[in-house]
Amino acid sequence: MPNIPSAVKRIRSDAKKREKNQAVLSELKTLNKKLALLSQDPEKAKVLAEKLVSGYDRAVVRGVIPRGRADRKKSRIAAFLTKVKKK
Repeated sequence: MPNIPSAVKRIRSDAKKREKNQAVLSELKTLNKKLALLSQDPEKAKVLAEKLVSGYDRAVVRGVIPRGRADRKKSRIAAFLTKVKKK
């Protein structure tokens, strides 16, 4: 346990940040799973993909995930959408 007051405060603030970050990541994972289930319906998949891409962009701005990871995920979403369209 830390003895310095600023270290105690840092532990509290880190816990709050971790909670918020986990909530954002959880939401992104949930949307990703829902998108995977929509391989039969291209219109609904497109709408959900736009929401998911927006979520990744917001997560980058908030500092929850790195820019490269978000770009990779968005690229895979786009590839998935093109594959769904061709079916």
